[in-house]
Amino acid sequence: MHRSLSVSGLLIVPHIRIQNANALSSQMTWGFPAISAFIGAMHALQRRLAGRHALLFDGIGVICHDFQAQVTSGGFVRSFHLTRNPVDRDGGTAAIVEEGRIHLDVTLVFGVDGDALDGDDTARDQVAQDIADEIAAMRIAGGSVMPPLPGRRSPWRRAALIPIADQADERSQQFKRLRRRWLPGFALVARDDLLEQRVCELRQQDPQSDELDAWLDLSRLNRRAAVVRTTDPQTGSISEEVQWGRIGPAGWIVPIPVGYSRLSGLYPPGSIANARDVSTPFRFVEGMYSVGEWISPHRLQDATDFLWYAGSDPDAGLYRCCNNYGRLLDAAGH
Repeated sequence: MHRSLSVSGLLIVPHIRIQNANALSSQMTWGFPAISAFIGAMHALQRRLAGRHALLFDGIGVICHDFQAQVTSGGFVRSFHLTRNPVDRDGGTAAIVEEGRIHLDVTLVFGVDGDALDGDDTARDQVAQDIADEIAAMRIAGGSVMPPLPGRRSPWRRAALIPIADQADERSQQFKRLRRRWLPGFALVARDDLLEQRVCELRQQDPQSDELDAWLDLSRLNRRAAVVRTTDPQTGSISEEVQWGRIGPAGWIVPIPVGYSRLSGLYPPGSIANARDVSTPFRFVEGMYSVGEWISPHRLQDATDFLWYAGSDPDAGLYRCCNNYGRLLDAAGH
């Protein structure tokens, strides 16, 4: 399902303000929209631009600069700020459906190919600005795209369409200049490798441990007490002190939904009642989960490190969002 990702250019739309995006990314996670929401926005943008620009979108990277979850603050228990729905048609009180909302400031980086990259700087700037104007009229992750705040229209915050250099050295220098524009911020990457590693570690302690145990272990903050003994150099007396330390991999590790796995075989088109598409085979699925990591852009070595793309394996019944960061680390021997 994973594949090598090679793109000819990058479309950068910096500092998009999204209001009331969906903070409930799945039944089990919250705090940031699912990456599938951004991949869906990329496909929606591709359809909107059909026939206007010769660009093919092949991946999307998300860099979060700021966020404001609409929840109560203070303590360990938080509650979402919910709206009061109007009364129903009988005049009774309508049921409240819990909705999580979050305000975001994100930079979207699209991996693109196409003839639009061959134009001069002026032509590419016009294409980038036209696409940015199209994004301004879209909804992303269920939220509304808001106009920039006053005083935030500096040239380095404008959309840009940039061809990627062919030579490795020039490409590396080019990306170093680009990633400085994304600071301060954090890019979301996949860390499936940490999940696989944690499964092996837990099975050494308990052979019956499975992927769910490892996922829950990585989703929480684990601390363990250790007794530290010190010797007084003058008296030779030994003192003991209990110190608490964190257990687990370093970094900002988060649980994330990554797609869907089959629950049934494929049904013929139109055979399932109330299906939205009667011309496509139908299959019941359930959510898939993995772990991700928020990393600073200065740690990225290439654009393909943080680009997400849609992958599918219908024979295995897997439909998921893919990112190659963790696999690139394994290949490099980290």
